[in-house]
Amino acid sequence: MLQSPRSRGPSPKRPALSGSASFEPSGAFDPTDADTAHPVLHPGRVAVITGAASGIGAAAARELAALGMKIALADLPAALPALTALAADLADLVGEANVLVVPTDVRVLADIVRLRDTVYETWHEVGVLMNNAGVGGEEGTSLDNLSAWHAVFATNVLGVVAVQQTFVGAMLHQENPAMVINTGSKQGVTNPPGNTAYNASKAAVKSLTEGLAHELRTRAAAGGAGSVSAHLFVRLSSSSFFPRPRPLLHLANPSPSPGWTYTGLTGAHSGGAKPAGAWTAQETVRHMLARVAAGEFYVLCPDNETGPEIDQLRIMWAAADVAQGRPALSRWHRDYKALYEEYIREGQALASEGALML
Repeated sequence: MLQSPRSRGPSPKRPALSGSASFEPSGAFDPTDADTAHPVLHPGRVAVITGAASGIGAAAARELAALGMKIALADLPAALPALTALAADLADLVGEANVLVVPTDVRVLADIVRLRDTVYETWHEVGVLMNNAGVGGEEGTSLDNLSAWHAVFATNVLGVVAVQQTFVGAMLHQENPAMVINTGSKQGVTNPPGNTAYNASKAAVKSLTEGLAHELRTRAAAGGAGSVSAHLFVRLSSSSFFPRPRPLLHLANPSPSPGWTYTGLTGAHSGGAKPAGAWTAQETVRHMLARVAAGEFYVLCPDNETGPEIDQLRIMWAAADVAQGRPALSRWHRDYKALYEEYIREGQALASEGALML
């Protein structure tokens, strides 16, 4: 383990700064580059995107259409005008025959089955299944608002499972490889105080996507038919949507907003200017596609305020709560505030010297 000369070494109550990492913001994926050609992210293949009417879903549709892929757009029936407008834009890129609009409520299994059947009847395959539909909903805490828990889990967890189970069986019987991309959240990894219902839903997405990846890998190793990979797309939505206690913000980020992806869910429809700290949905999707094309499972997206080192340090700290027996969510515990801030300072110092290897 490399350490800064000023470091006293890792505290027994602080996670060691060790391991390995390869995390760099990436540009657009280029399918015309022979060195980066990908059998799934390829002209003529099919992408199915839920939650496609706006934000990350719409940005993914545009980027995948720019690669020459056929696009099936799915979102709530109420979003049909937005889906239709997006489809018209995509038709300019790939032709009207290569765009489908299928209004779909992922809480309704019959809708998902209809989406699958429509895509397979039209194009006979799915290359990319982007399981992106999600809601924020009302804040649900551990003690309040059971209705919010039901609403969030119906879409963010059971909807993801239903789409996954409906499509992946058919994808495994295809001749060509395919991939599933489930949209998670950093809130599902570090669990910041605020909207516990949302955090728990995205923690569930992390768990079920890890399980899917393992099952697909095990199946392939045993000689099972088909080649399907799974990927977890992890981003931060908005600190304004998920409140954080101001007194415990770490020193590396003195602003009340630690960076996020700027989408309709997080204020892009309000008409205001994009905050400097936020990445656009397009930037986030381009980063995600480059990492997925490289075969990475965990696609952790930075932004203009929160770089990869801070993300990694936060994740390591959260994991060490369990491994070292600290209080739950110690990052926000007043007795651990100074230790956490010291840990972040040390980690940033090591990163600036090129000595931080997570």
